[in-house]
Amino acid sequence: MYFLRSIQSQDDAALATIIRQVSQEYGLAPESGFAVADPILDHLSAVYSQPKAAYWVVTNDYGEVFGGGGIAPLQGADHILEIQKMYFLSDIRGQGLAKQILMQAFEFAQAQGAKQIYLETTACLQEAVSLYERLGFEYLDAPLGNTGHSAACEIWMAKTL
Repeated sequence: MYFLRSIQSQDDAALATIIRQVSQEYGLAPESGFAVADPILDHLSAVYSQPKAAYWVVTNDYGEVFGGGGIAPLQGADHILEIQKMYFLSDIRGQGLAKQILMQAFEFAQAQGAKQIYLETTACLQEAVSLYERLGFEYLDAPLGNTGHSAACEIWMAKTL
């Protein structure tokens, strides 16, 4: 059985390892500008302890970390919240945990007064793209804000709350 909980500092190393492993699995190279190159990768708990930010970790009965996902203000457009760092080990994919995290993110965003949620992704993450479509995200013609990933992530989507 898997559980969602808020990120804690002891999760930082495991999440950084998972993000690097999954990025490698999908060919998301750091030099291409993907999230795996973010300087914050080893300190996610500090990043998501800031105002209007949250991160949920997937664990099992033994407290092992299997992935997670977060939401935070979009850099350059603070009135929009961005889905960030959603990565899961293959063991737990397809079990609805990403959807659970996104539903929590929607509730969190509404509680923060956000009217729109944004994300950037890439076509090789087709499972994620399909989930975003099913949950009401719509394609944009250009990126919003200043994530630094725009060259690597060719898919930009937003959801109005």
